[in-house]
Parts: sequence; structure tokens; C-alpha cells
Amino acid sequence: MRPWNFSAGPSALPLEVLQQAAAEMTDWHGCGMSVMEMSHRGKQFMQIAQEAQADLRELLAVPDDYSVMFMQGGATAENAILPLNLMGRGGALKADYVLSGIWSNKSHKEAQRYGDAAVAASSGAAAVIDGVTQDPWTWFPEPEQWRIRADAAYLHLCGNETIGGVEFATWPDMATLGVPNVPLVVDASSHFLSRPIDFSKAALVYAGAQKNAGPAGVTMVLARRDLIGHALPACPSAFDYANVDGANSMFNTPPTYAMYIAGLVFKWIKRQGGVAALEKANIAKSQALYAYLDGSDFYLARVHPKVRSRMNAPFFLRDESLNGEFLAQAESAGLMQLKGHKSVGGMRASIYNALPMEGVQALISFMQEFERRHG
Repeated sequence: MRPWNFSAGPSALPLEVLQQAAAEMTDWHGCGMSVMEMSHRGKQFMQIAQEAQADLRELLAVPDDYSVMFMQGGATAENAILPLNLMGRGGALKADYVLSGIWSNKSHKEAQRYGDAAVAASSGAAAVIDGVTQDPWTWFPEPEQWRIRADAAYLHLCGNETIGGVEFATWPDMATLGVPNVPLVVDASSHFLSRPIDFSKAALVYAGAQKNAGPAGVTMVLARRDLIGHALPACPSAFDYANVDGANSMFNTPPTYAMYIAGLVFKWIKRQGGVAALEKANIAKSQALYAYLDGSDFYLARVHPKVRSRMNAPFFLRDESLNGEFLAQAESAGLMQLKGHKSVGGMRASIYNALPMEGVQALISFMQEFERRHG
């Protein structure tokens, strides 16, 4: 049996997808070529790209007035590509950012290079919530407290902080917040395709593929078309949304093999019953893991229960001198890549779509046995 892979990304891919890719490696559907050898403008790859785009639209019920773009550079590149494309809206060169952890901070820092990127809200300080003091970056500021400028070109939100394990489950309605003309932009990288997207609230959603959608190398950008066509003069032509949208993601050579694998993942998701079915499974997986953590005095989950991520569950041993032994024994038991991010420490179990309940149960069983021996 393959080990259970809890990597935060690049992360586990469905075994069916890997097996199909292996079978098609040297000869895709009898054409005599590997996908890696195809012209991106040839009929074979055009079929792959068109099916991937159509399947993604279907899975997320993307409205017709939204573009579906496949781009390069990952979500980190989008931290620059986004302001280069959107800050020019209205001419004010302003954008507002909600800071909820390491990734939203990186997004904000990059945007400051291109204009006035202000902090609308931050959870970077400790706060008392429901009578309990929460550490920085383990809670979310309530939307009613956000300071959003009416002339901001957009408001940026990281929907799920991969490192901190904080997830904003219900995205705010900008009209309700009193700024109906400020579009909401969401970095959904680490919970993309794990739950439905409400496009009545989100004007632009971007996500690196390497969590739930495929391998590293391709980024999906779902953008309302009225946001396209406002790029700053400094924006490279290959990153101008108008060029990418106008050429149907073929303005330059796209990451063809990553798109192909993503397309296979989309079809796998459809066979599982779609995004709604995966969301149900993800709720069950995360609830099982957090229920065990909350019932244990040996382990500690620091993120406030209201905003715990379904995808990334950081946890700590109360006796951190046991960390090395825990990780070594976990790996010997076939539980891989549980070490927390270096900026946070502790452990982190990333339980993306491709990791089934059996993997979570195996982790819980190991943790119970480790606690029995050392608690």
C-alpha cells in the first residue's frame, strides 16, 4: 500500500490520475506522442485544454461572464500579476488587503510595489474571542470591522492560510459591507475545488494547482470579465489578463503537461460526484481529526474552532521535545510529511481531496498509540 501523504503542497494526487498519466506517458490516445511533446496549438492538446476548461467551468458552476484562464507562475506570481492587472481600475492605484497569515502578508507586501496597498484588517495581534485569548494568526477579523476604501480597485482575501490553518468559510458580500463597487478577490489556492464557490460574492478567484487541482506549474484564474483590460503599462504582456483571456490561455506556450494532469483531476472529481460530494467528505475528515485533537490533553490545536481549515490542520505536541520522535515514527508507519512549516513549528496534516478518510483514520490511530506510550 502507498503511504499516506500529508504534504501541504505539492500534495497527494489521486492514484487513478497517476495511473492514467503513466499509461498515457508515451502515447496519448494513440497519437504516438506524449502530451509533453505536443504542440500547444495542435489538435490533440487543444482537445485536452478545451475539456479541462469546460470541466472546471462545470465543476464550479462558473458564470458565463467569467473568464477561466490557465496561467503560469503559481499563486506567488499572481501576487504581482493581480495588482498589475487590477490596480489600474478607476485610476486611483489603490487596493485593500485583509491579513490573516503568512500568505496574505506576502500578497500584501508584493502589491505595495505597484500602488497604495492598504491593510483593511489584520489578525496579527492576540485577541480575546469567546472569552479565550487567541494567538496572532489563529483567528479572523469579523468583516464588519474591516476598513475598506470605497475607491479601492479591489479587496484581497486569502480564503485559506495553508501554513496557519485558518479558513474563511463564508466570503463576505461587498454590498452588505457598504462597498458594492469594490470587487472581492480571493486567493483560494489551498481550498480550491474542496468546496463550491459563490461567484455572487467573488469577482476574481485564483489558485495554484498543487493542492487539489494538479501538479505545480499551472494556476487557475477565474475572473469576471469587466475586471479584464485594466492592466498597468508595466504589466508584462504574457501576464496581461486581456491577452490571456483573448487567446484562450494560449497567448504563449502554457504549462501543457500540468494542464493535462489538472484536466485528469477534474474528471476524477466529476467521478466522485463533484465538488459538493468532496466538500461533504472534507467536512467529515476534518471533523474527525479536530474532534480527536480537542479530546486530547497530549496534543494542542491553537486555531479558533470557528475558523479552522478543513484542508490544513496544524497541531502541536504539548511536550515538543517529542517532535523528532513523533515524526520519525509517523514516517515509519507510512504517514508522510507531517512536519509543520518552519515559521510555525509543530505538525501539520494537510488533508486535501485526494487523501481519503482512511488516511485520516490512520493518522488518528497512530496519534492515539503515540499518546498511549508517551502520555
